[in-house]
Amino acid sequence: MITCNTIEQLRTQVSQWRKEGETIAFVPTMGHLHDGHLSLIDIARQKASRVVVSIYVNPLQFAPDEDFASYPRTLGDDLEKLGTLDTDLIFLPDSAMIYPRGEQCSAFVEVPDLTHIIEGEFRPGFFRGVATVVLKLFNMVEPDIAVFGEKDFQQLLIIRRLVEDMCLPIEIIGGVTRREESGLAMSSRNIYLDNQERDKCSLFSEALAVFRHQIEAGSSIADTQEACIKTLKNHGFVVDYVTLRETSRLDVVSEGERVKGKELIVLAAVKLGKTRLIDNLKFTL
Repeated sequence: MITCNTIEQLRTQVSQWRKEGETIAFVPTMGHLHDGHLSLIDIARQKASRVVVSIYVNPLQFAPDEDFASYPRTLGDDLEKLGTLDTDLIFLPDSAMIYPRGEQCSAFVEVPDLTHIIEGEFRPGFFRGVATVVLKLFNMVEPDIAVFGEKDFQQLLIIRRLVEDMCLPIEIIGGVTRREESGLAMSSRNIYLDNQERDKCSLFSEALAVFRHQIEAGSSIADTQEACIKTLKNHGFVVDYVTLRETSRLDVVSEGERVKGKELIVLAAVKLGKTRLIDNLKFTL
């Protein structure tokens, strides 16, 4: 396993692999790796002959009142886990490398029609930060394939659009959401949950499953959404949003658009104590 701390080291190694006819799959992360991350690396290993993983906690993805300073950083454990998966290269950039003129003076990239809706309404600037750092990492690694988790479904669509609009020769692959035994979607931020909060977490994914079943049974979208939000609030969740969208552009679904064969997704974000949780559930009518 090779560890690179500079762009020059990274590019030299990737260039050598390319000369040897190797293909490169890339998994960008912010560290504190869990089984969800590791499943993405497994996908990358299946799709290419070489796997590159980056670890970088991107400050542009955090608002001033969010948890950048306290975000879990566990590099030693992460490197140990990556070693067991035979990861070929670990890229460990720092902010001076990513934003050489400072974060606020850096050029940025944005996907306008997908950036400011749903999650973007509650976290202004978040997707600009995601798109900017991902494009920078793509330009550094120059992968053939990149793998992202479907838990962050809106983010996945934004990255796909970014690649398409910027004419990048990269295949974007989504990895199925991995869940804890309770049904809670795996996330690095789950570490913030205390034992009592963890006991409640199954109710989040269960509420989305009920939402799906009610829509499949023909219930009103508005009534189903209202009932889901009420259920979550009654169990102590603070609800940012629960919304039903179509999967290609995240357009709002109306009653008249509920046609057989249409792929839909329930997207939701809640707070439990100090922890913010997001989840989704895809299904086809």
